[in-house]
Amino acid sequence: MTGSTPAPFTADDYRARMERAARSAADAGLAGLLVAPGPDMVWLTGYTPTAVTERLTVLVLAPGQDPVLVVPTLEAPDAERSPAASVLTLRDWTDAKDPYAVTAGLLDERGRLGISDNTWAMHLLGLQRALPGTSYAALTDALPMLRGVKDAAELELLAAAGAAADQTFEEIRKVPFAGRRESDVGHDLADLLRRFGHSQVDFTIVGSGPNGANPHHEVGDRVIRPGDMVVLDFGGLKDGYGSDTTRTVHVGEPTEEERRVHDVVRAAQEAGFRAVRPGVACQEVDRAARAVITDAGYGEYFIHRTGHGIGVTTHEPPYMIEGEEQPMVPGMCFSVEPGVYLPGRFGVRIEDIVTVTGDGGRRLNNTTREMVVVD
Repeated sequence: MTGSTPAPFTADDYRARMERAARSAADAGLAGLLVAPGPDMVWLTGYTPTAVTERLTVLVLAPGQDPVLVVPTLEAPDAERSPAASVLTLRDWTDAKDPYAVTAGLLDERGRLGISDNTWAMHLLGLQRALPGTSYAALTDALPMLRGVKDAAELELLAAAGAAADQTFEEIRKVPFAGRRESDVGHDLADLLRRFGHSQVDFTIVGSGPNGANPHHEVGDRVIRPGDMVVLDFGGLKDGYGSDTTRTVHVGEPTEEERRVHDVVRAAQEAGFRAVRPGVACQEVDRAARAVITDAGYGEYFIHRTGHGIGVTTHEPPYMIEGEEQPMVPGMCFSVEPGVYLPGRFGVRIEDIVTVTGDGGRRLNNTTREMVVVD
């Protein structure tokens, strides 16, 4: 079905986003932007085609020009009902026409163009054939912060998604764990996310015992046992905006070592959060969290970045990792999720979504970060 981001976004909101994107493209030395179906198109127009197929659909944005959405004729009726239709020019093409020639007429034939990362290779190659004098840059490389700074309405939606994920955790900690498969608990998580308003569940990681040492284990048929540490990482989209949170629980009373590792990760997560403030490079969040884990002797077991941006997708720029010098700006939203993973034994990860404020950061997840014991 045709998808869109929800109210409170209006056609004027989408117009402003497209105008800002075109200006940003000009500032980056680009002659225009080509946006294929996916998160960038949803954010810019609220439109998702009925089906993403070999038929070209592309939004063309260029400085000083009205935005144009090129669509197959058979999908034009859906495009005409999209949230931004009144501020777009629709250019449809039939199966008898060359869509790349149609699109080429809208572009600088010798320009450097930004193109969304998820564009099909066949479409990029078709455009290159139609416009051999053009060159292309991935949108994430050329305009990494296109969606990075959220407005007040977006922050409200992200906060609501975070609250729904928190409700999910408060309920999942009440269910039995011991004697059930990871996949059973994963199904519970998905059902709870939907109960609390998610329309899309993107992932439900349930890593019990040694499986918790694999950060992206998701779920399997392993039966959870008393004495297991269990990593729970889950999220998806609610009203078009993402949630993503991790808590690590223990089935029965933990050992002294398990408590110690959990306390180290909790302290690292707190240090990462406290590093959030405007004007500071994103890499400082990673440095702050990583220093705590390294000082505790577990540095080699923290094997991923500290965080990622979130918005209309659950992973997007900015990234909290060494080498990311992008300064934090009020309105940015991202995860802070350090972890320790002891191969063959257990893992611990604690994750909140955080937004940058005028003088620091604000958590969008507020469940306890202390060790939670489950049955």
